Amino acid sequence: MSTRIRLSPEARREQLLDLGVQMLATRSVEELSIELLAEEAGISRGLMYHYFRSKHEFHTAVVRRAADEVIRVTAPRDEGGPLERLAGSLEAYVDYVAANYAGYTSLVRGAASGDDAMRQIYDETRAALTDRIFDTAGPTGLAEFGVTDTPAVRLLVRGWSAMTEDVVMAWVRDPRGVPKQELLMLLAAALPAVLSAT
Repeated sequence: MSTRIRLSPEARREQLLDLGVQMLATRSVEELSIELLAEEAGISRGLMYHYFRSKHEFHTAVVRRAADEVIRVTAPRDEGGPLERLAGSLEAYVDYVAANYAGYTSLVRGAASGDDAMRQIYDETRAALTDRIFDTAGPTGLAEFGVTDTPAVRLLVRGWSAMTEDVVMAWVRDPRGVPKQELLMLLAAALPAVLSAT
């Protein structure tokens, strides 16, 4: 006879968030209802409100968890030069967006929706993804790109990041015959080209 393990409220909430992120991979955040999650989790709708006070709180928590996952899976590896580390992060990013397109699109759309919480999550995610280029490269690595860490350079890296996001989302929707490795090469080469403007 199997025995059910009783989880603490915190552990159950974490479990529900993990399930929400899994479901977000194939549907938009708007399609992710408390009723649907309760059904998938095998608990009552009323019990869901014990863990999340509102649909908005639930959506925000799931999107925050998904954003944290993007940051985690795209973390640069320790080995290799700056361009190699950048290429590895880019590949992980492309793979993540391809596997979680509906949910990632929700993060991007949520930022443009006027929802302050979604906008903050998106901005923090974008900042984490771009700032770590400077953190992992350091002055020596930046010198390989022919630049130093200045506000203008950081602004251009943010612009490159926005372009990369748009290109990757368009490529996932319609690759147009561009193989993934070619896409990665183009995106990685675009950063030094953009920075050369400084």
